[in-house]
Amino acid sequence: MSRAVGVLGALHGPEELAFVTAVESLAPQVVLSRRCGDVAELLAAAEAGLGRLAVVSADLPGLDRDAVSTLLAAGVRPLALADPPEGWLAERTRALGITVVVGPGEAVEAVAREAARLRASGEPRDDDGAFRDTGASSQLELEGAVEVPEDWSVADAMLAEEAPAGPAVLGSLLAVWGPTGAPGRTTVAVNLAAELAALGHGEAPSPRSRRRGSVSRADAGDDVLLVDADTYGGTVGQVLGLLDESPGIAAAARAAGQGTLDRAALALLAPLAAPGLRVLTGISRAARWAEVPGPALDVVWDTARTIARWTVVDCGFSLEDDEALSYDTRAPRRNAATLSALAAADLVLVVGGADPIGVQRLVRALGELDDAGIAAPRVVLANRVRASAVGPRPGELVAQALERYAGVSELRLVPEDRAALDAAVLRGQALREVVPGSAVRKALAGLAADLEETRAAQLEPAPSRRAARRAVAR
Repeated sequence: MSRAVGVLGALHGPEELAFVTAVESLAPQVVLSRRCGDVAELLAAAEAGLGRLAVVSADLPGLDRDAVSTLLAAGVRPLALADPPEGWLAERTRALGITVVVGPGEAVEAVAREAARLRASGEPRDDDGAFRDTGASSQLELEGAVEVPEDWSVADAMLAEEAPAGPAVLGSLLAVWGPTGAPGRTTVAVNLAAELAALGHGEAPSPRSRRRGSVSRADAGDDVLLVDADTYGGTVGQVLGLLDESPGIAAAARAAGQGTLDRAALALLAPLAAPGLRVLTGISRAARWAEVPGPALDVVWDTARTIARWTVVDCGFSLEDDEALSYDTRAPRRNAATLSALAAADLVLVVGGADPIGVQRLVRALGELDDAGIAAPRVVLANRVRASAVGPRPGELVAQALERYAGVSELRLVPEDRAALDAAVLRGQALREVVPGSAVRKALAGLAADLEETRAAQLEPAPSRRAARRAVAR
């Protein structure tokens, strides 16, 4: 016979004593294994495997998205008590990822129901007889996700979900990533986002029509959202000449962590830098990387899909995920922003330098993506292609090297044009606004057109959508 399902309690006020007394009626199937005084003690008990259910007060200090994510990762199902169970506090709690929110009088019944679900699900048990989670399927059930076939992408899954109130915007997320050595990730991300925005609006932005700082409606489905998620040296705001007053991504992550981020809030944090182009600026100093935790950014990406048809994320270079090994307790991760964006991406644009050192780094970087388990389709781009670095016919030589050493069969090439890039940075504008005839701008405009065409095919009926996705992967 299996042991009882352990419950972790993190309640305050008179509801704690009432719950502790009432839960005794569920013995021996359910036992209260630990009464926790705060979130830190609750998470420690969860990670120690002391319980399978966690009952918390909805207004428990320190309860945020990161804490809920830690509970779920530890195989603990959270249940919140809110009075009333349908008020604003309950809504905020559900936004944090706790799907079961009940009133204090329904707590014991809810615990009994959740414990019965654990037993009925037939989940395998540890050696000590306690139930444990089987993996992603359980977490998807907890977070209310929709079950979809394995070969569907994120965009496909969104088509299966119930449409939210207001116009449905099925946005795609493009992560722009590359190895260390300044291969031009930010330049590519900024100008590719500008080209995608122009395609959506059907016209080229002009300097006179720019209205920095203005905010359009949150349901503007033609917008493109450019996000600076580089926690080492993000410069998207500077490249576009935006005032660096406060980092938009940190504010968005903070709101997501507190369960208050929605479409309207994100639109306010991401002002228009050009017609159709919203910008969520990055952290002003590298030391502020802890302000953008991964669990909160997961919510930011989901919300971004509802306000923009494209979300272009400028990522940092590092994929290291071993920072927590230096700590005895939970610790923030320096590269959580990059890892979160890559994990959520529908497409990863890998940018490398077109010189002997850049190609070598690019080959290694593609292997790092595989090691990190990034499964999204990729487009590989060689930047700053020039004969002075690799010899005559530089594009052919770089393509041959990448096909031989990394198996890259299709390569996008962006030529070197230092004068055009300098002019754009000096003006604080995109290439299409300053030097529309430059070779760099034409190469990125062509890539944007291809991405837009692929996305349009993905929104067609399922057979055509899957065929288009396989074409991108190839």
